[in-house]
Amino acid sequence: MTRYLITGAAGMLGRDLQEALTGRDVVALTRAELDITDAEAVAAAVSGIDVVFNCAAYTAVDAAETDEETAQLVNGVGPATLAAATAATGAALLQISTDYVFQGSATTPYPEDEPRDPLNAYGRTKAFGEEAVLRLNPARGYVVRTAWLYGRHGNNFPATMLRLGRERDSVTVVADQVGQPTWTADLARQLVLLADSDAPAGVYHGTNSGQGSWFDLAQATFQEAGLDPAKVEPTDSSQFVRPAPRPAYSVLGHDAWSRAGLDPMRDWRAALHEAASSGVFGD
Repeated sequence: MTRYLITGAAGMLGRDLQEALTGRDVVALTRAELDITDAEAVAAAVSGIDVVFNCAAYTAVDAAETDEETAQLVNGVGPATLAAATAATGAALLQISTDYVFQGSATTPYPEDEPRDPLNAYGRTKAFGEEAVLRLNPARGYVVRTAWLYGRHGNNFPATMLRLGRERDSVTVVADQVGQPTWTADLARQLVLLADSDAPAGVYHGTNSGQGSWFDLAQATFQEAGLDPAKVEPTDSSQFVRPAPRPAYSVLGHDAWSRAGLDPMRDWRAALHEAASSGVFGD
């Protein structure tokens, strides 16, 4: 029987992965239970494991601008440690990465083989982790880039929008950042699909299909909840200046799935509809 290890198991994606793997032999370790930068601890954790999903990450994008060293430990050194350990045992490693490895200046979807060109410190650390996984476990190392995540068990942009929509007469949301809103439950199922397949190692883009801005996502969320989408008003990024620059265009292409004989993830609006119907955004 295949044995699975989930690192960062207490996070939004880690918890949905546990649900997607219900009924299987799964070891789920939180960041407190496994320090992925500790080579000895990692070697012990991967012993007897066939597939590792690395959901452990430093995700404080703005804080990374002034604490890149800590971000590098978790996002760079940690994946490298896991890659070396899994290569030694022959296990597969699925490393979760990000659209932030790109500048965000494109006008068409980024292909999986687009050269990395990070925009900020967080992106640099994630790019390092990607490179390490592909270099150290070339036979069974997978990098799955995702973006704009929302889910039941963590930070939830749609739920925040609904709360604000009920409290205020209007909500202002940026319309000049375009990406792919992605439901963590869909991503978890896609990761399991990849792990179960004979797809070649390499880079895959794990985002819901289609594209939209944060403004589009907020309006669509209001529609799903029966609120007036006209309450959402557009603005631009200059009104929300943050320490770390954000990519203006974060749309990722999905050709690697087709080449591997697998279907890419469904359109983000269909996923949002099911998420809303299942109560992900609360009452």
